Amino acid sequence: MDVLSVCGVILMLSVVFTSAFFQFSAIVWTICVGVTLTVLTVFGFLSITPAILFWIGFILAAAFANLHKLRQRYLIAPLLPVLKKQLPAISVTEREAIEAGNTWWEKELFNGRPEWRTLLAIPKPVLTQEEQDFLNNQVDQLCSMLDDWNIIFSERDLPEAVWQYLKNEKFFGMVIPKKYGGLGFSALLHSTVVTKIATRSISAAVNTMVPNSLGPAELLQHYGTEEQKSHYLPRLATGEEIPCFALTAPEAGSDASSIPDSGVVCKGMHEGVETLGIRLHWDKRYITLAPVATLLGLAFRLYDPDHLLGQCEDIGITLCLIPASHPGVEIGSRHYPMHLAFMNGPTRGKDVFIPIDWIIGGSKMAGNGWRMLMECLSIGRAISLPGLATACSKLVYRNTGPYARLRRQFNSPLSAFEGVEEALGYIAGYTYLLEAARIMTAGAVDLKIRPSIASAIAKYHMTELSRLAITHAMDIHAGHMIQVGPRNFLANLHSAIPISITVEGANILTRNLIIFGQGAIRCHPYLLKESELISAADTNIPELDKVLMKHIGFYTSNLLRNIAYGLSGGRFIIASFKNAKVKKLQRQLTRMSAALALLADTSLIMLGGSLKRRERISARLGDILSQLYLASAVLKYYNDNQQPADEVDYVRWSLQQCLQKIQIACDELFDNFPYRWVGKILSWIIFPFGQAYRAPDDQLHKNIVLPMLEPSALRDRLTQYCYTSNESSDTGHRLNLLLSQTATIEPMLKKVGAAVKDGIIPPNRYDTAARLRMAEKAGILTKEELIKLNEFEALRSEVIKVNEFSFDLAEVIA
Repeated sequence: MDVLSVCGVILMLSVVFTSAFFQFSAIVWTICVGVTLTVLTVFGFLSITPAILFWIGFILAAAFANLHKLRQRYLIAPLLPVLKKQLPAISVTEREAIEAGNTWWEKELFNGRPEWRTLLAIPKPVLTQEEQDFLNNQVDQLCSMLDDWNIIFSERDLPEAVWQYLKNEKFFGMVIPKKYGGLGFSALLHSTVVTKIATRSISAAVNTMVPNSLGPAELLQHYGTEEQKSHYLPRLATGEEIPCFALTAPEAGSDASSIPDSGVVCKGMHEGVETLGIRLHWDKRYITLAPVATLLGLAFRLYDPDHLLGQCEDIGITLCLIPASHPGVEIGSRHYPMHLAFMNGPTRGKDVFIPIDWIIGGSKMAGNGWRMLMECLSIGRAISLPGLATACSKLVYRNTGPYARLRRQFNSPLSAFEGVEEALGYIAGYTYLLEAARIMTAGAVDLKIRPSIASAIAKYHMTELSRLAITHAMDIHAGHMIQVGPRNFLANLHSAIPISITVEGANILTRNLIIFGQGAIRCHPYLLKESELISAADTNIPELDKVLMKHIGFYTSNLLRNIAYGLSGGRFIIASFKNAKVKKLQRQLTRMSAALALLADTSLIMLGGSLKRRERISARLGDILSQLYLASAVLKYYNDNQQPADEVDYVRWSLQQCLQKIQIACDELFDNFPYRWVGKILSWIIFPFGQAYRAPDDQLHKNIVLPMLEPSALRDRLTQYCYTSNESSDTGHRLNLLLSQTATIEPMLKKVGAAVKDGIIPPNRYDTAARLRMAEKAGILTKEELIKLNEFEALRSEVIKVNEFSFDLAEVIA
């Protein structure tokens, strides 16, 4: 083949590649490829053999793409039975869960072509002045009233004064609109209030957040009749009614759609009048606020054997509101979750008759309960639990950094040891990730989006990151935080984290079944439509053909994009950030978004309905989507903060961490794909030169630790919603006071250390006060410096101390 023919082949392949890469329509690519091939053939740019091969390929491809009637009759129609078998069955409850809520940025990531400018152009979520005032005044006042040690080990409940303050200041009505007597605050404020209270008391935060998330108020706002709203919402806002919502049953936990609790439509007596209603039986547990609730929200399966509401006998899951004082309602005993003091307990009812209009939304909403729950679950997953998770990490960041700098072992600060520095680095990086994800996800809710997939990502990954941050903090504090008492700020966080892991969809379920399982159908541009058309009794063949052809073009485009990105390392992908290192990582996120689109489609094509049963495959695909979402939150947070220079290392660490997790998920997917040869091919396409992403290096890890160890603007930004007490006995107050003095104190300590090293004063390492006195006598320290050092060391000694109790521990918890 001569040079001219080689050039012709290259040009021809470039046109074909470009047409597929940019997913040109069938008619457009047919014209482009056809004209190019004709010109190259007529003017002799192709020798005989390449020309014949290109023409054969072109004619076959063009015929397949453009002869719609023939394709539908001889290909799509005969394939339909096969497609029906391959398609995973979708139950009614699965369909309701899939259709609940909205998709958002996660759909961009799933499709492989994220429009970063669209995300970054969304206005920064901010608090209004009214919300900021509430945070600075009412929330700070509440926090000042909380003594977590007393709440958990003495009262085992919030003090009555705290309950009354919560009611008086409408903490239970933060999300209830003002026209119903609530505060009408944003999701961001709701999240921030939960975060701030949780840095003081997890128990108080849970008691506060539950009435504002999944429960009667949220359900009434979206689905209640106007009569129900007008009656209940003002009473809920002021705390006159304390709500709970009963969903979990002994035999139906994460599988809430299988609840055995039932109600039968019938006629009965209510307030002396025969009324159409429901006779209920239920047995619920783990219900937060149930022991003190005055208003019970209840989920049950409704039956209508006498057809009093219509022709359907099994109406389905239904939600209703029942006053706790109603005859037959059993309520009041409590559970004791992980020794925390928030109210949680069982509720039961047997043969309880209620009027039909106690259904939330009235009788017309009977049977719609599962959809209602799925749509409102995003509130708890997007706001409350991420707020708790972020609070734990913020508090750990704020207090563990100073402790590691002030606590000394082997005559060196703990922070000087690389093992401790490594743990501190994870705390720092996770805190940045958590705050970024918290704000972006809450911001989505304020955009009137119900981000069902994003909220599942936030719930799972943020609670897991919080668990890791707390574990690293426990490793650093060691025995100091094992001993419970008023001095211990970490023990209750450590006890509480398993609760967040298990509630509102256990994390194992969320990762293995929900994130990708629902994400694939909701976020894929064609899958849901294909499923509907294929499963229909009378399939619309032309419409199915149209969707399938678009899907083929989508898959082909993603395949070629992955080949191009893999071979080029993604170097030519458009990125928008000013910092070159951040821009480079942004390109890799686009590259991995394209990889996810290819991997997801390939898995769906090759595994079909069996993918539902292959949870580990689904979980790894979900991990890729999740890490892309978390990385996106980091870029959004960084951009919203005006891309400050002091955050660059945190951004790089976070993005590298996310990309490494994606690498691990991809490698495990390749190695364990049911068809090993498919896994090998995918690996070669996406990572042709082997592993592309590694964990952040030691120097970057060190860089993100430094702001933890000294007063800094970045430290203040990351921990701005930690409650800071001014009480002299508060551990956090002591740590931060000591940290503020280190810049002044450390030069004095260095002078004393140099004097010891030079033999001017003896080491006397076990009596710091004596050593300092000798330094002052030797002229190493001035009298003023001696006073400052003694005061500093006395306060440092208080920080290191742990609580001691009498032998009779019953007195401690009596």
